[in-house]
Amino acid sequence: MADQKQELEVAFNEKGDTISPVLPEGVKNFLIDIDGTVCDDIPNEEPERMGTCLPYPDALKICNKWYEEGHFITFFTSRTEEHRAITEEWLKKHDFRYHGLLMGKPRGGNYHWIDNHIVRATRFKGKFTDLVVENKEVEVFRS
Repeated sequence: MADQKQELEVAFNEKGDTISPVLPEGVKNFLIDIDGTVCDDIPNEEPERMGTCLPYPDALKICNKWYEEGHFITFFTSRTEEHRAITEEWLKKHDFRYHGLLMGKPRGGNYHWIDNHIVRATRFKGKFTDLVVENKEVEVFRS
């Protein structure tokens, strides 16, 4: 559903060599899980439930707000490629605005993300709100 295109800025390392481009200042790449975060947690073993669950209203509102503000929204999920069509249909049916969908996230939790770019993690605890900066500049959902 990439109907909004982000322009990336050219970036250079300390030697002046080009490196992977970056988003403009103030634009964020939101990577948002689906099951248990924007809707009820539906396991891959029960795909018949994937098309009928309802989104969390606050998740839909905030995700679309971030999209409208110009941030980049990518949903990711432990659902497999065989569940891509039903997942895309569900996102469209409920009017989620987004740029990308990544399938096949490892299952089981306890994720450790290692990257050469800035990574900020926010643990979802039941409600989407605007993000606020707290404690050592960690972004969290407002309670």
